This record gives sequence, structure tokens and C-alpha cells, in this order.
Amino acid sequence: MAQKNALGRGLGALIEDVDQATRAPAAAINEIDIDKIEVNPFQPRKNFDEKSLRELASSIREIGIIQPITVRQLNGDTYQMITGERRHKAASMAGLDSIPAYVRTADDQNMLEMALVENIQREDLDSIEVAISYQRLLEEVGLTQENLSDRVGKKRSTISNYLRLLKLPAEIQLGIRDRIISMGHARALVNIPDPNIQLEIFQKIIKDDLSVRKVEELVRRTNNARGPRGTAEDTVSQAGNYDELREHLTRFFQVEVDFKISNKGSGRIVIPFKSDQDLERILAVLDRITNK
Repeated sequence: MAQKNALGRGLGALIEDVDQATRAPAAAINEIDIDKIEVNPFQPRKNFDEKSLRELASSIREIGIIQPITVRQLNGDTYQMITGERRHKAASMAGLDSIPAYVRTADDQNMLEMALVENIQREDLDSIEVAISYQRLLEEVGLTQENLSDRVGKKRSTISNYLRLLKLPAEIQLGIRDRIISMGHARALVNIPDPNIQLEIFQKIIKDDLSVRKVEELVRRTNNARGPRGTAEDTVSQAGNYDELREHLTRFFQVEVDFKISNKGSGRIVIPFKSDQDLERILAVLDRITNK
């Protein structure tokens, strides 16, 4: 109905709306001298690809900087980077004297949070960099996983999967950072509780160029061969492979569905309820399925 009314107002009214939006005030962008901007000491990312920086610098020379950086003002006319260090480096490489920037007020805690959240949203990060940023937001900023999920727009199960990567041996983490193995390979390896076996399978992945599916099967066979010695933590790790299905059922039943999976592959699906009414609603959903 709203769409019909808007169209019924005529083209002139729509053009007027666009014109008003164009004249609406935007956030102020300042042009700041590059040499007056200090690097953010809380920047979680330390490595910048030189080739990528040169390409960005070349683009900046041609068309300028599309997305301003964000800084906070220090004493006098000096500033400190909050986000955009890569753009700042490339601008300096391109020979620019100044750079467009948003100026924000932020204390050290807010700076760290903003830098980490912006870091996570980058498309070229490896999985370990993302996992470390998640961990720092939890430990240094003091966010809960629920808060973190809201901040970065990711499901809690996705965040948990990244955090689990940090339990892998350093050699495997380095392999993830160098993109020798994928996130899928790593998620399968986490389900092996023994670090030595994790490293053996990691070497086999590299030697035989194993696919993620083959690694998952190898991990299942390895865990089955271990017998009933798996711990409760192993069971939780195994359940991580069912995240997609868990999320689907959670949306379907509108409650936080959980999986309990043993190392032998058996398990159960847990559908909790908060009250008699909630239980009746879930049973009604199941009735609709069985009566179709």
C-alpha cells in the first residue's frame, strides 16, 4: 500500500524528495596533512601486502581517495588513526600531502574496538587474523559473544568456529595465514583432540593435496579409531560440523536448537522450551510437518 501511495504522488514529488535528500547535510570530511597523523597503536593488522599497496597508490594517483580514513584529534593539530591505515600508507606512497578524514572523539577502549571491528570487515583478511580480532574484542574490550555477534553482524556459531582455530598448533595456524590450507580444512582439523595427529593430517593435506571433504572423512575415521576416549570437549567440537543445520533448525523452531554428537557419529538434537506455551508452539510446528 505504501508503494502504491508513493507512486501515486507523481514523478514531480519523487524528484522533490531526491532533491531534498541531496541537500541534506552529510558528516563533515576534513582534509588533514598526512604527516600530522599518527599510526593507531591498537591496529590489529601488522602486515600489509606491498604489491596491493602499490596498486592502491596507483589508483589514488589517478582518481584520489574514495573512502576517507577515520582519526581522532590529539593535542593541537595532530591526529591519531582509528581506521584506514592501508589507505593512509598508500596515499603517502602516492605522494599526497593530505588525506580526507572523518574526525571522531574516542577513548583508547573505543579506538581498539573500532579498529578491530573494521579489521574484521575487510575482505582480504585470513581466518587467523579474523580469529585474533574476535578474541581481542572478547578479552580486551570485554564483549560477550552475543555483543560481538551484534557488533560484527555474524552468527555466534560463526564466531565460535573462528575462535576454535586458535586452539590449533602454531604450524597449522601459520598454514592458514599463508593460505596453504583453507578454513574448511582447519575446521575439520579442530575436531582432532591430539595436536600431534592434527599436525600429521596437516602434512598429509599438503603432501596429497586433500580436499576438505576427504579431510573430514579422514578425521571421522581417526576419531572412530580412538574409541570412547573422547572428552566432552571433543563432542562439542564434533557438533561444530552441524552449524549450518543447527542454524536452520533454530530459525525454523525459533529457539536455540543444539546438537550433541559423539565421536562415533551418534547423537541427539535438543530443542529447548521456556514454558508450557512455548512447548505447545513447538509441538504445533511438528504437527504441521507430520500432517503434510
